[in-house]
Amino acid sequence: MKTLLLSAAAVIGLAAPASAKDVVITNAKLVIGDGSAPVEGGTVVVRGGRVVGAGSGVAVPAGVRVIDAGGRWVSPGIFAGFTRMGIVEVDGVEATNDTAASGSPFDAALDVAPAVNPKSTPLAINRLEGVTRAVVAPDNSSGSIFAGQGAVIDTAADMDAVTRPRAFQFMEWGEAGARAAGGSRSAAYALLKNTLFEVRDYIRSPAGFNARGKEALLTRADAEALVPVVQGRTLLLAHVERASDILVLLQLKREVPGLKLVLVGATEGWTVAREIAAAGVPVIASAVADLPSSFEQLAATQSNIGRMKAAGVLVGIGTINQDEARQARWEKQYAGNLVALGKIPGASGLNWGEAFATITSRPAEALGMGDEFGSLRAGRRGDVVIWDGDPLEIGTSAVQVFIDGVEQPMTSRQTRLRDRYWNPREGALPKAYQH
Repeated sequence: MKTLLLSAAAVIGLAAPASAKDVVITNAKLVIGDGSAPVEGGTVVVRGGRVVGAGSGVAVPAGVRVIDAGGRWVSPGIFAGFTRMGIVEVDGVEATNDTAASGSPFDAALDVAPAVNPKSTPLAINRLEGVTRAVVAPDNSSGSIFAGQGAVIDTAADMDAVTRPRAFQFMEWGEAGARAAGGSRSAAYALLKNTLFEVRDYIRSPAGFNARGKEALLTRADAEALVPVVQGRTLLLAHVERASDILVLLQLKREVPGLKLVLVGATEGWTVAREIAAAGVPVIASAVADLPSSFEQLAATQSNIGRMKAAGVLVGIGTINQDEARQARWEKQYAGNLVALGKIPGASGLNWGEAFATITSRPAEALGMGDEFGSLRAGRRGDVVIWDGDPLEIGTSAVQVFIDGVEQPMTSRQTRLRDRYWNPREGALPKAYQH
């Protein structure tokens, strides 16, 4: 992209006084993040925490901190398409795991936002790897296919991690949905249809909903939480893997036209890619999964994302069931694998620009947030990363990370432990480091 990207609001922003959220990065191998090729000698301008210009030939405003990238790669921060970061520390320690609530009377009404811990160890670890935003989803509990309301967070070193609470409702379909609903896909479908019926009943008469008493399977709070989903004001993220299960959800979307559906996982999505594309449904897919870990993933192939993209599906990468509480950083490697896959005869991969977009702008677009995150287009949040090499190469590290234009510390619990024990000078057992 060789043109200056400026909006009217951006021009106004140039007149604002310099602040910690103002930075200009010059002499960069600039990645916009929209699928285009990198721009040599690019510049990105961030004012007031937002991008106001990016490309070649961009003017550098006076009085703003300027960083010479020295030809290094500069990109938007990674937008992790599906994680459980910040709501679980140790899976097996119940007190640190807020992903699910099997003993709660509520399901769809559950909201992960109050449970997000900005000091959770994985946030800093992933920030050091260039992950600046993440989709955080709850896990479902027994008795319902609905898990609750997920959020979008940032990984900044502050106590204000939640960027957008209640950004979507998360639902389990397929095998997991069948288990939650009582043991079969038929039970899951019946539960889903009954849920939609009760939500519509609640919409018609909120006051009269309580009068149904035990006849209602939904609590009042759950029904209220699902109203914006049925009305198309809140996204429904549905974890689904098998092709036939995907088609059932696409049929549901036809029956509920306002439903804003996003598929998560979609291992067999390539086999029904034309139908997904025709329905205009985005996908947050698991990348390079080629071994069927369950009976609903028998058609697993590393070419899944490439084939869906070729069919016109909007596809981003997520990490559901791939240590999603900690390893969003793996997405860079997965995207790099998709580039390499494009060089194998008979396989379907992506070019570099599109592969990088699957971990930046595409998941943001799938979540309806493409005008806010995921690229360096004018008006987007100032999430910028300077790398010491190609960010899709496994040996590359982030050099500097900015979130909303604010430079972030490049430390984590792991780096502090490394420094503590690398060259101990206090005897065999050094004292605890100072917080």
